[in-house]
Amino acid sequence: MSDICIIIAKFYQDIAAELVRGATEHFAKAGLSYEIIEVPGAFEIPSALNMAIMSEKYAGFVTLGCVIRGETTHYDYVCSESARGINQLAIEFAEAVGYGILTVETPEQAWDRAAVTKGNKGSDAAAACLAMLAIKQKMAI
Repeated sequence: MSDICIIIAKFYQDIAAELVRGATEHFAKAGLSYEIIEVPGAFEIPSALNMAIMSEKYAGFVTLGCVIRGETTHYDYVCSESARGINQLAIEFAEAVGYGILTVETPEQAWDRAAVTKGNKGSDAAAACLAMLAIKQKMAI
């Protein structure tokens, strides 16, 4: 059994890898094990999160990915629906979930938020997961 489930949207593979790097380094420092589940894009993350929750194999969850605005409204739907789905599951099942999906205008903005040398949001999502896990344990649920 892994302590943490990291769900990563691999649509932007290089950015995804950097986000995962930040999260896994954070968990390694905390001495926690993790399992990585890859999905095609951010839109698929809530479904994978639901499956992972239902498996009852993990204490906490981290969702990572990147959505870069394009020329259509697709960006708006993917961003809002993935965030809504993740939040809904976290609330419904009282799970510790760290949210690390970048929603940016340009690839440069994505790298500013993904690079481990610039404040990696994967690491931030891992920290959020652990903070929520501590609250859940304090509440004994």
